[in-house]
Amino acid sequence: MPHHRQLLYGMYMDAVRMEDVIDRCHAALATRSRMLLGVLNAAKIVKLRNDTLLRNSLLECDLLLADGQSIVWASKLLRRPLPERIAGIDVFDRLLGLAHQEGRTVALLGAQPDVLCRLEEVIRTRFPGLKIACSHHGYFTPDEADQVAGAIRASGADMLFIGMTSPKKEIFLATYGPTLNVPVLHGVGGSFDIMAGLTKRAPLAWQRAGMEWAYRLLQEPRRLWWRYLATNTSFIRLTAREMIRPSRAFEPDSPAKPTAAE
Repeated sequence: MPHHRQLLYGMYMDAVRMEDVIDRCHAALATRSRMLLGVLNAAKIVKLRNDTLLRNSLLECDLLLADGQSIVWASKLLRRPLPERIAGIDVFDRLLGLAHQEGRTVALLGAQPDVLCRLEEVIRTRFPGLKIACSHHGYFTPDEADQVAGAIRASGADMLFIGMTSPKKEIFLATYGPTLNVPVLHGVGGSFDIMAGLTKRAPLAWQRAGMEWAYRLLQEPRRLWWRYLATNTSFIRLTAREMIRPSRAFEPDSPAKPTAAE
């Protein structure tokens, strides 16, 4: 399934639509080949420039998708357009549907134990008969990571969803992904909390307006206001810089920021 990529902020992003992503995952399941999904939003664009571990884990992805509407808008402004926003939680939901339809098994990793139990209940209610081959909370220590990875490997799951924060989930996937023998791997961030009903997702109108961040800010203003102010300001500054001097592509293990193209 051919598609093209766009170089944005030093990262090659896949110019695909949701159906393309699901088709690629379906093909990976059929051939038992790896499909490591990565998603980028404005916050990650800012953070990855100085976070080598996060950046390298994203460079390993087989598909790198625009999770934030701001990235899609910026891509059009920069004349390197991406066709649409592909939110990680929507991919999660669609892949659960695919697993249910085809009798595939899934593994869940992340969230607090009680939230994970609630998520399993929701999945079993929405997708009756869907087999959860492995499930583990996200609050394990580094010393326990090998054991967690071993349990996932032994489960024989077809899909792995990781509901942990960045860069922990990207680092886990980059470290253990190649040895898990799981075809489809997707880090879904806070999607476990949302699907379990712990937090609310922004209404569709807010999503389409690219204002999900503002909806989250309204729910937790004291914790999030400075983070969003700093991130959004930095992203706007980076976009302005991209308009003048586009960044060169990052390379794995590169310790420095990309330099502007000559």
